[in-house]
Amino acid sequence: METVVDMPAPSTRERLVRAVNGFVMLGVALVLVVAGVVLLAISGGAAALVVLGVILALAGIVSLRGLTPVAPGEARVVQLLGRYVGTLRTAGLQWVNPFTQRRKISTRIRNHETGVAKVNEADGNPIEIAAVVVWQVADTAQATFEVDDFVEFVAIQSETAVRHIANAYPYDTPDDNRMSLRDNAEEITEKLSAEIATRVASAGVKIIESRITHLAYAPEIAQAMLRRQQAGAVVAARQRIVEGAVGMVEMALDRLAQHDVVELDEERKATMVSNLLVVLVGDRDAQPVVNTGTLYQ
Repeated sequence: METVVDMPAPSTRERLVRAVNGFVMLGVALVLVVAGVVLLAISGGAAALVVLGVILALAGIVSLRGLTPVAPGEARVVQLLGRYVGTLRTAGLQWVNPFTQRRKISTRIRNHETGVAKVNEADGNPIEIAAVVVWQVADTAQATFEVDDFVEFVAIQSETAVRHIANAYPYDTPDDNRMSLRDNAEEITEKLSAEIATRVASAGVKIIESRITHLAYAPEIAQAMLRRQQAGAVVAARQRIVEGAVGMVEMALDRLAQHDVVELDEERKATMVSNLLVVLVGDRDAQPVVNTGTLYQ
């Protein structure tokens, strides 16, 4: 199955913003505030000292707004007047332009479990399917600016991909050259991961893994499909038994002829083949019969 998802190319790429050690700037801001307060206290009403003290105090207070704590597993997207400046990824207390807006983005690994969806598989049979998707934000700029809500975007695109995969493959198939959802779980989940990754790439999201967690026929056809599977299993088992029995009969005839144990004409061979097949293929134990006469009596 070839999956082509025409998603728009992202217009923004993540870049790191230059930041200053927050503890250093905290000390500078406190010094400015203290200096401003001291100047106001000793100004004695002098206009110049009052103005300077106010400026220093305000500068210290404004500088405190630039302090930005960044926890492990988080990033801060920095904007200045609506323009993307960069992303803070270094954990710890950082300082950036105090007039910027900083938005917290989690870069931790997350799980999303889709709801149980009822869809028609490739052969038209209704099935129930659900999957779990493991994902992580790889590009914080794209996650912030390319979609409205990247968490909801991942959820919707994951469910769309699960439905598409379910529509593309049958639940079960006797054809060994055709993949099915039940018998080719590894291959199907690889294709599912690739399709979800293609769908969410423009949102700066990386898909780590996806797994189908629930797969079953819909309740209204489950019993009928179970009987069909049982019948198919019985037919397949009978076929294997017959193939094995024919091979054993051929081997028995070859060994008898090879060692000259007994010479059989065509009618005796036919009778022997019939008796051996009945014994080998029958589902009940054979009852031995001792023939005290000849084959023709």
